[in-house]
Amino acid sequence: MTTRNKRSDTKFLMQGSILAMASIISRIVGLMYRVPLKAIIGKMGNDYYGTAYEIYNIILLISSYSIPLAVSKLVSARMAKGHVKDANKVLHGALLFAFITGGAAALIVYFGAEFFTGSLLKTPLAAIALKILAPTLLVVAILGVFRGFFQGLGTMIPSAISQIGEQIVNAIVSVVAANLLFSYGKKVGGVLGNIKGYSAAYGAAGGTLGTSTGAAFALIFVLFIFFAFKKVFNKMIKKDKHRNDESYGEIMSALVLTIIPVLLSTTVYNISSIIDQGIYKNLALAQGHDATLISESWGVFTGQYKVLINVPLAIASAMAASTVPSLTAAFNSGDGELVKKQINMANRFVMVIAFPCCVGMMVLASPIMTLLFNDPDKSSGLMLMIGGCSIIFYSLSTLSNGILQGIDKMTIPVKNALIALIAHVVFLFLLMGVFDLHIYAVILANAFYALLMCFLNQAAVLKYSGASIDVKKVFLAPLESSALMGVVVYLIYRLLDSIVMLHASEYMANFVACIVSIVTGVIVYFVSMLLFKGIDEETLMKFPGGAKLCNIAYSLHLLR
Repeated sequence: MTTRNKRSDTKFLMQGSILAMASIISRIVGLMYRVPLKAIIGKMGNDYYGTAYEIYNIILLISSYSIPLAVSKLVSARMAKGHVKDANKVLHGALLFAFITGGAAALIVYFGAEFFTGSLLKTPLAAIALKILAPTLLVVAILGVFRGFFQGLGTMIPSAISQIGEQIVNAIVSVVAANLLFSYGKKVGGVLGNIKGYSAAYGAAGGTLGTSTGAAFALIFVLFIFFAFKKVFNKMIKKDKHRNDESYGEIMSALVLTIIPVLLSTTVYNISSIIDQGIYKNLALAQGHDATLISESWGVFTGQYKVLINVPLAIASAMAASTVPSLTAAFNSGDGELVKKQINMANRFVMVIAFPCCVGMMVLASPIMTLLFNDPDKSSGLMLMIGGCSIIFYSLSTLSNGILQGIDKMTIPVKNALIALIAHVVFLFLLMGVFDLHIYAVILANAFYALLMCFLNQAAVLKYSGASIDVKKVFLAPLESSALMGVVVYLIYRLLDSIVMLHASEYMANFVACIVSIVTGVIVYFVSMLLFKGIDEETLMKFPGGAKLCNIAYSLHLLR
């Protein structure tokens, strides 16, 4: 391999690692604040919060979610050719696009809140939280343009720092506002005769206020970075002497043509969640299930199960985001070997994280639910135990989605997502209508959808990139190491839980057993991966803190 390729590999993986670490930190902060938030607003409040957030999320996907990826792709392609002026035009064109789509989306959500939450999803009180979220659509659209711009320039740092800051502000404001508005909702409910419903609804609105405030903070931070960088960028523009600059019409056309396939792909890929909610709530009500039970079950699904599952999925999302500009540059320069190398590395990086998270969450499903959400209900733990496998499938399908976009095969993920979505809906109707599996039908259908996407996307990646996956290092080594880790974690948890319970409360026993078994599991997995040759020195050095990890491995004679 050439020196240039080695440098590209290292930069690619390090940029991905930076964004991945930021995403993990953000998700952990998000997980931490959802614990007190759930304690304040309860399972019903989680249902209202989740309903508002699902509608917001799908409108965000349609209006502006694809903007950062499209902007990073277009900017990266032009910067690779030295066309800085054209990259600047991409920024201006994208901002205009964001103002139009983000503004329109905000108005639609605000004035259509009652229709979305009440008529479609049978959760009318969620409209209060959804209206709070509406202006965030414009803020996030503009924020996405600047994040995509910096990613296209080859740096993930502004996106990474703004993500963490956004989540911290979100966490603080969400908990404080939820507490204040929950109390206010009690007073409103006392007057209107529905204390539980209105207190939960206003508490959920406090949670969504945190989302809006966090996004505003992130935008202010990214704007500060942009204006600090503007002098340097203006000098780069002046040095750009190439002729035949693209017109704004050509730029807007390229932007729209890039956004539409990404938009269709991400929308179809993510719309399953809101479809699930509509099918589940309407069918469950038709089957005669109690409305409160339906609301609380969905509250656990969206406010506990999905929050936990999304933590490791942040890795795949971050790697997909960092993969697109890097692969675009390598693909446009005709460097086929570098394209293959980066695809294999990205898959390996993601699986190293996905497998142990999957096994760990399945083995410690009920203890984790009890530890984080004070929810010892067996049904909550069973959700995580059944759905833990989807972490691997969603991680692979998310990454392969980004890879296909990076090698200019943007319509393929759309077709694959549509095929998987149709099969998913049929499967969900079957599980609910025939077998009446209630909320577990949604979890199984989600895993089935992710599995289909995983196979369809990966087949397309291998076909069109010419890459080949090192099965032993990418899949077998993490699987073997995770299986061994799972056995050790299970045994240690059971042993410690029974011993500590003799001297302390049930909660404290669970707390001690969980923490010790998780820490032990991390160590066992790290050692096992080295023994099974799943990680070598070269790979370790590309991870954050790689030098320290290598020193530990050498001191334990696990590396030679």
